[in-house]
Amino acid sequence: MSGGPFPSARHRSPVTGHRSRPVRIAITGYGSINALGAGVDAFAAGLREGRCGIGPLTRFSSEGFRTGLAAEVRGLAVPDSVAPGLARGASPTGLLALTAAVEAWHMAGLGTGTGVAVLIGTTTGGMAGGEESYRREFIDRTKRAALRDFVETPVSAVSDLVARALGCGGPRLTISTACSSGANALGVAADWVRSGRVAAALCGGADSLSRMTYSGFNSLQALDAEPCRPFDRNRAGITLGEGAAMFVVEPWETAVERGAPIVGEVVGYGVSADAHHLTQPRPDGAGAVLAMRRALAAAELGPEAIDYINAHGTGTPQNDAVETRAIKQVFGERAYAIPVSSTKSQVGHCLAAGGAIEALASLLAMRGGFVPPTATLVEPDPECDLDYVAGASRPAHLVTVMSSSYGFGGNNTSVVLRGGPAGR
Repeated sequence: MSGGPFPSARHRSPVTGHRSRPVRIAITGYGSINALGAGVDAFAAGLREGRCGIGPLTRFSSEGFRTGLAAEVRGLAVPDSVAPGLARGASPTGLLALTAAVEAWHMAGLGTGTGVAVLIGTTTGGMAGGEESYRREFIDRTKRAALRDFVETPVSAVSDLVARALGCGGPRLTISTACSSGANALGVAADWVRSGRVAAALCGGADSLSRMTYSGFNSLQALDAEPCRPFDRNRAGITLGEGAAMFVVEPWETAVERGAPIVGEVVGYGVSADAHHLTQPRPDGAGAVLAMRRALAAAELGPEAIDYINAHGTGTPQNDAVETRAIKQVFGERAYAIPVSSTKSQVGHCLAAGGAIEALASLLAMRGGFVPPTATLVEPDPECDLDYVAGASRPAHLVTVMSSSYGFGGNNTSVVLRGGPAGR
């Protein structure tokens, strides 16, 4: 089973019995905000320069935790093109999603959003806002909380806000499959467009930092006291981040007809479940292997077609070793010739947004002609012996890439992408 109807995308005519041409899924807009800056241009520049957006946590106190680091977004605000009243009371996650969505929307040039679907992956939703209201009323006792303070708390409120701001009257879906949520939103959106359910979709992932997630990962002893070091011998855990990445997807032919900028293509995706443990990956990497193989099968490609892999690469001892083994199982000897990197070394682990942010990083790498680095990798682990692009980016001609995200509970997703015409 694949991650969607991609293997059967050549629909058979009920009259002639002949299969039609597959529907190609064009990406006609994208938007970004994370610790490297607001906007796609800032993200692309940060990736190429190998900058690390990890620094001191300022959003709330980290007293008593294993670390005081995070990859924070600075200066988060309502986008200029959105009426302030429309986003009144919006959660940080909602504002992150809205910022990236507005950029993607304007690039795609869709105009009014009637009929456009909205699919967003998130796990924290408006948790940060609810926490702040609770703190003011019950801890500091400085202000009584109003009902409005909690309206944006449900995870579904994020897609509601984006759809309302852009006038999207199509179907709406919130996906919460842990750290693979944003990648799944992109894959499901491609499914919906390919099947003809919708003419276009706005999709991606968004999550903000919150006390609950920060303290939860601290309790799991999963946070590194230093900036995360994926695939490094001395890696000790993750660094939490926040951000959003959004895409507009539509049929390739439709995009050509309306003269939209085609900046990439969703070629296929695959999903699997480890069915193993709440927080730990399967030691044999079987779930990750299955997701990658399903993505390749959906794209009708062999392992030799992949020019770069954006790894899940969390910086935890277990994940990085298991992911390395899984890549070797799928790609064989060719695994050693494929550059693999973790952009979490630059923007942190952005939870549900991670899969979308990393898919966007992969797309920007193709379009910009470079491979993003594992910026904090200094001393490679002998067990992680692939080409992890340590320290700095490098020039490369990339045609087809894979981005993988593996979430808690064994939610595995791999997406295969191609770049659009060169330049933005």
